[in-house]
Amino acid sequence: MLKIGSHVSFSDKGLLTATNEANTYGSSTFMIYTGAPQNTRRKPIESLYIPEGQEAMAAAGIGEIVVHAPYIINLGSYKEDTFELAVNFLQEEIRRTNAIGVKNIVLHPGAYTEKDPEYGIARIAEGLNEVLEGTKETDVNIALETMAGKGSEIGRSFEELAAIIEKVRDNHRLTVCMDTCHIHDAGYDIVGDLDGVLRQFDEIVGLDRIAVVHLNDSKNPAGAAKDRHAPVGSGWLGYEALNNVASHELLSGRPFILETPWIGKKAGAERPMYEAEIALLRGDVDARFGGEFLEDVERLHHFFQKQDIHPRSFILNTWELLKSDAKAKKADPREPLERLYDLAIENRVLSPEYSEEAVNQRLTVYLAGKEWLVKV
Repeated sequence: MLKIGSHVSFSDKGLLTATNEANTYGSSTFMIYTGAPQNTRRKPIESLYIPEGQEAMAAAGIGEIVVHAPYIINLGSYKEDTFELAVNFLQEEIRRTNAIGVKNIVLHPGAYTEKDPEYGIARIAEGLNEVLEGTKETDVNIALETMAGKGSEIGRSFEELAAIIEKVRDNHRLTVCMDTCHIHDAGYDIVGDLDGVLRQFDEIVGLDRIAVVHLNDSKNPAGAAKDRHAPVGSGWLGYEALNNVASHELLSGRPFILETPWIGKKAGAERPMYEAEIALLRGDVDARFGGEFLEDVERLHHFFQKQDIHPRSFILNTWELLKSDAKAKKADPREPLERLYDLAIENRVLSPEYSEEAVNQRLTVYLAGKEWLVKV
C-alpha cells in the first residue's frame, strides 16, 4: 500500500498528538517538527510522549515517519553566530529525532545571502561535516530537500545537491527529500517528462539517495522559483502528474508527505484536505467516504460540465489570470478552489447541510477529473 501522509502538529502530547491527528486523515506515515519551526524553544525529550505515540502508531498501522528541521537553520550563512546556531541546533534536533525513533530529518540546505552559490555550497558542506561528526552516536540521516530557487537558497538544482554531497566526508548519512512543488518551480518538467527528470536525478545524485517525497501542487508555472504550494489538483501540476509521482516504481516504498495548504472561506474554519487527498492518491475514496460521496462528485461533474467548466483548464486559466492581470486580482482575487466552492454553493449543487470542509473534499476529488471517476 502507498505510504502516504501529511505534516501534522506536534503540540500538547507530542508524538501521541501527532499520531492521533494523522490517524484521522487515514495516514500510513506523517511528518512532524519537534517544536515550532521558527524558533529554538523545545520541550524536554521526556515530555514528548514517545512511548505512547509509538504504541498509537503501531495500533494505527503507521510505520516510518519523518522529522523536518526548523526553518531558522541556515548552514549557508557567512555570519559566524548564525552558522554556529545552525550547527548546534541541528545536532540537537538530530538527537531528538533519534530519540523518537525516526530515520530521516528533512533539511532546507541553506541560503548564501550576500555571498554566492559557490560559497553557499562550500559553507553548507562545512556545516554538515560538523553536524554529522557531532552526531555519530545516532543513525539519523539528513535528507537535503530539493528547493524551488527563490532568493539565494541552495538546492535549486540537482547539481547543487550533488556538489554538497561530494564535499561531505561522511556522506553515507546524507539522503534527499524530493519536493514536487519545488522541483517544478525550479524548472524540472515532472508533468510532461517525469521519467526524464528521475533519470537526470539518478545520473547526477542517485535515486538511491531519495528517502522522502514531499507531494505538493504548485500555484505557479514551471520555472517560477516561487515555492507556493497548492492542494492536490488545484495547481499547475495537477492530480495526474502527482499521481504519477506517487505511483512511480522508482520511488516505491518511500514515505510521501503532503504539505498542501489549508483552505476555507470562514475565519477559523480552514481545514487541510489531507483526508481526501490521501484517499484520492491511494485510490480508496469509495472505501474511505462511501458511495454517496462519489455520487456527489458525479453531481459536481455534471453541473460544471453544463457550465462549460473543465477541471484542468479552469484551474490553469484562473492561475494565469491571477498571475498576469493586476486588475483581475483586485476585482476577483479568489483562487480556483474558492471560485468552484462559490459556484457549487450558489447553485445548490450539494446538500446545504454539508460543512465547508465536506464540500471542499468533494471538490478536491472532482479536480482529479472525470476519467478518474470512471475507473472507480
